[in-house]
Amino acid sequence: MPRLDEKFYRGDAVSLAQLLTGMDIVLTSPVSGLKRFMITETEAYLGTDDKACHASKGRTQRNEIMFYRGGHLYVYFVYGVHWMMNIVTGDKDDPQAVLIRSAEPYSGPGRVSRGLGIDGSFNGEDLTISKRIWVEDNGFKPSLIAGPRVGINYAGEPWISMPWRFMISKNK
Repeated sequence: MPRLDEKFYRGDAVSLAQLLTGMDIVLTSPVSGLKRFMITETEAYLGTDDKACHASKGRTQRNEIMFYRGGHLYVYFVYGVHWMMNIVTGDKDDPQAVLIRSAEPYSGPGRVSRGLGIDGSFNGEDLTISKRIWVEDNGFKPSLIAGPRVGINYAGEPWISMPWRFMISKNK
């Protein structure tokens, strides 16, 4: 299956959150070999105007990776407990990202990172050339359900209600 290239990641976060849902995160290590995890739920964060996006308050040491060109991982620690894995999208200096909320068999962004072994060492990883993690298009094009993002009440409206969370529909 083809690894996604730099051109793919140039799209906006909302469009790519939809396209990434159904694709595979691929991890490889000398210990566990090659493993694939289908992305089943995503959430888009659309740059400096999106009050729920980390970049809405400007460039910081924490969110610097969001200002890279699309195709890098933005991994941050939250609540002193969980690593959150995001895929940066768009062009350089246009900070957007897609949070990976679920990847089979893990549901919830903290559980995804823990289950896949994602930690701060993955922050800034270039998915287009990495030897340990990348995304592949497996050809599956699922039906999606869109809904509001989770846990962003601090952002206020209209950001709370934006239908930028995408899940694979269980209905056939």
